[in-house]
Amino acid sequence: MRTRRFITTTLLLAGTPGLVAVGTWRPAAAAQTAASVRFFDADGIHVERVQRIDDRQYAVRVSTAALGRAVDVRVLLPTGYEQRKAARYPVLYLFHGTGGRASDWVQKGDAEATTAGKPLITVMPDAGFDGDGGGWFTDWADPRTKLGPSRWETFHVGQLVPWIDRNLRTVAARRGRAIAGLSQGGFGAMSYAARHPDMFGSATSFSGAPDIAYDPVTAAGAYGVISYVAAVEDGVPPDALFGSRFTDAINWRGHDPATLAANLRATRLSLYTATGLPGPLDEGVPDPAAIGIEALTHQSTLSFHRRIQRLGIASRFDDYTFGTHTFPYWARDLRQEIGPLMRAFARPARPPARVSYTSIDRAWSQWGWTLSFDRRAPREFSSLSDATAKGFTLQASGTATVTTPPSYRPRTRYTITTGTRRITAKATASGRLTFTLPPAPNGKIHVRITRG
Repeated sequence: MRTRRFITTTLLLAGTPGLVAVGTWRPAAAAQTAASVRFFDADGIHVERVQRIDDRQYAVRVSTAALGRAVDVRVLLPTGYEQRKAARYPVLYLFHGTGGRASDWVQKGDAEATTAGKPLITVMPDAGFDGDGGGWFTDWADPRTKLGPSRWETFHVGQLVPWIDRNLRTVAARRGRAIAGLSQGGFGAMSYAARHPDMFGSATSFSGAPDIAYDPVTAAGAYGVISYVAAVEDGVPPDALFGSRFTDAINWRGHDPATLAANLRATRLSLYTATGLPGPLDEGVPDPAAIGIEALTHQSTLSFHRRIQRLGIASRFDDYTFGTHTFPYWARDLRQEIGPLMRAFARPARPPARVSYTSIDRAWSQWGWTLSFDRRAPREFSSLSDATAKGFTLQASGTATVTTPPSYRPRTRYTITTGTRRITAKATASGRLTFTLPPAPNGKIHVRITRG
């Protein structure tokens, strides 16, 4: 959700169709107020305080060095969680928007009633500090602002997900995780799903911004909006989050769901959007700002939808035309999404038989494959294509060290062939191979793996 000041200024900034829009960490003893479910420190997260709000809802205050200050996490447990000691549950990670808080989906989005009776854990973390403009779901390009390191992706993906899996009885696998969000949170859901496709089986955007860098017109609006959020709502330099759109364009593209859309081929996708025209859930005189900002997110969502259509990627696409950028529509969207989501949890899709993945990171792990690159640029696109136990194609610069999934006979030697070059590697006790590939003259290398 955005403040009126943010929305009004956004309309002035984004004249073309586009996108909507430190403290010191100190260990402290966690006070668990009337809590039957115990939350403990793990995975870089320190629990400061736990409050049990009702039979299903917990408010947890946590600290992490990744953020440098405390933030809130709301957790909704399924009815009977404490009694069904052997049961495990899928998890929905549900994000708020700009100017929002962890409690928004409960207090304004009817999340508690919508999830009632469902065998589902819902986790709603802060995505900003104390209701500011938010962190845009990335590890900030400038970690030295007054807000501290602001490593939001590290917190949400690298720490919160494993922390939840340790503290609660979850289905701790891709088939048991979904991610969703509204507005800025819709961008975050799609960005995290595209950058970590082996972690989340489903991704949903409610009036979101899933294109911030792919379509040139949309990208121009996105840059204006995100720079404004940084400077005015967060009070930091405009380029603190992703860097300069010009000198750090690759960082924008490397977090953009539309640019990374091919990574989402195995992900269940849902998109909800409207044009901003007042609809049946608008009461009284419609807010001009809510009209305008929904029109901007509509353009971003349409751009993303066209992109995945061209790639042949299916989605649940609901362009309901009449509706503004307000919570009554997002609450309705969540009610409509929950049934299909639960059915997807019950019948999860299989992982891809052939793995393809694109990233700007110097090192990454997806679908059991781990690659690291010795190259000049800290950020540069690399792409693994059609990877199976028999081989793959890699588009990258520099030297690449590859570790495969456990697909081979343990302690057996294999030959890795790249053109006229041959490399031998012995599978580990777990059946993985590790080998280093030299730079390819044209940046593309075809690899064949055979036994012996």
